[in-house]
Amino acid sequence: MTHNILRNTPTETPLATLLFAHGAGAPMDSNFMSVMSELLCTRHCEVVRFEFPYMAERRVTGKKRPPNTTEVLLESWRQVAAEQREVLPAGRRLLIGGKSMGGRMASMIADELQVDGLVCLGYPFHPPGKPERLRIEHLQRLATPTLIVQGEHDPLGNSQEVSGYPLSATIDIQWLSDGDHDFKPRVKSGHTQSQHWEQAADLTLEFIRSLTKKSLV
Repeated sequence: MTHNILRNTPTETPLATLLFAHGAGAPMDSNFMSVMSELLCTRHCEVVRFEFPYMAERRVTGKKRPPNTTEVLLESWRQVAAEQREVLPAGRRLLIGGKSMGGRMASMIADELQVDGLVCLGYPFHPPGKPERLRIEHLQRLATPTLIVQGEHDPLGNSQEVSGYPLSATIDIQWLSDGDHDFKPRVKSGHTQSQHWEQAADLTLEFIRSLTKKSLV
């Protein structure tokens, strides 16, 4: 199974390495993925992006493909995590996560991989327009420390909907004011997408530092 890899490494010693997967429709070098990787890198987090097989194939053939089956996506996570662990410096924390579908797949395998933390940027709690089709069963028993950064008006899980979900106590959800699934707010909100991307990076850094503090207790 072939995966394209992009790595953003800070000039200073990283606090952690984050394996960062793309969403269903956009590749690892989309604007969202690229900007967030650069912002996290400036905050002393190494970011390793990769592509699932269907997206890697699209890059070669130019033809759009639907996402692989869940089994294939999870196996991709296993392989990438195993490969990156081989080159991970001793003592460095390893986190996994991603945008939308990439984060959802990471959340399904985080406990199995026994990583230090999970970061989901825009979690797809349900398909668009189908709030009854929840994707939270595994989130009720998730043991891995988790940060979910979510737009308040995300059509795949807004703040009113998610507040009523029975989620594991290990999950910390941070809301971006008026943001959508890509963290873009309405103009009248007084916020910008760039501000929300910066805030998401800051929240991720705080989360990484909180893991460091917990390990010292």
